[in-house]
Amino acid sequence: MKLTVENGCFSYVKGQPILQNMNFSAQSGELLAILGPNGAGKTTLLRCMMGFLSWDSGKSTLDGKDMSRMTPKELWQHIAYVPQAKGTSSALLVSDMIMLGCTNRLGVFSTPGEKEKEQVKEIAEQLGITYLLNKKCNAISGGELQMVLIARALAASPEILILDEPESNLDFKNQLIVLDAMSRLAAEGMCCIFNTHYPTHALMRATKSLIVPKSGEAFFGNTAQIVTEENIERTFGVETIIGEVETSGNQYKSILPLRIARKTDKPQTAFPTTRAIAVITILFSDYGTGETINGLLHQYNHYIVGRMGMPYREGNTYIINITLDAPRQEIDTLFHRLSILPGVRAKVTFAD
Repeated sequence: MKLTVENGCFSYVKGQPILQNMNFSAQSGELLAILGPNGAGKTTLLRCMMGFLSWDSGKSTLDGKDMSRMTPKELWQHIAYVPQAKGTSSALLVSDMIMLGCTNRLGVFSTPGEKEKEQVKEIAEQLGITYLLNKKCNAISGGELQMVLIARALAASPEILILDEPESNLDFKNQLIVLDAMSRLAAEGMCCIFNTHYPTHALMRATKSLIVPKSGEAFFGNTAQIVTEENIERTFGVETIIGEVETSGNQYKSILPLRIARKTDKPQTAFPTTRAIAVITILFSDYGTGETINGLLHQYNHYIVGRMGMPYREGNTYIINITLDAPRQEIDTLFHRLSILPGVRAKVTFAD
């Protein structure tokens, strides 16, 4: 399933646009991160995208069908939404709150059965909130409530999951649990879209990214080409360095803020087109993951000049080495897409 926004424009006050000419898409198997400073309209964008607010012009579509012409029942059979947790006065038990997510699949006079009860337990275990199931929602913390709302959305088994700042109010551990869950769901074929204040989370997890500045044109595309030092400075007004950390199993990129940027009128530079020769080593243990990797590599066949793959049965590991002669940005994009696959370890080495 594919969600697309075409030429979306919105304003609360006529003549004072919040969002202008928004064009982006996300489909099954993709994780889309939406970044932008406070007040840029990220939450408004989600609300317009789902039809809570009406676009002034432009439209949102699901597989080409205008979402404004879909009934609420039809729409929410495909989409689940997780708002920001701002506290609740609900006296519902957490288990019952999660169970509400199952109702879109039940008939009008049906009640949840053992299947739904088991699903609630499984989701709670995946998110590490089993200990909350018998507590009331108004007696837990904001961070715990955020996890419960995510669990409720997952209980709906949506094709598209939309989350508004899901890592807010969460500690490091729970942030990782949520990020891991989104990565796993995308790898299993779900489309996940999330707003975030953490550019590093986008860089480490998202297939695609949309950067929404307070004014001017939004940036959309493959994360490796969109979440750049230049785009972050132009959008957030902060000079940064995107550094690389290498562990025994992988290479990771992280964003380090340096200082408030001085205002300049320097033009946006084009992506470098310098060609490079590089070797990417890919290791994984799940045979099924190999199909995903091969599908991805097939898209880059015209750049691959050498490939070797073999199973190392004693180590229960599959190893693929590919050599590419390609523009540097294409190598960076392929490496990024490989490195965010769950269960995959990858490293890249450039000849220069």
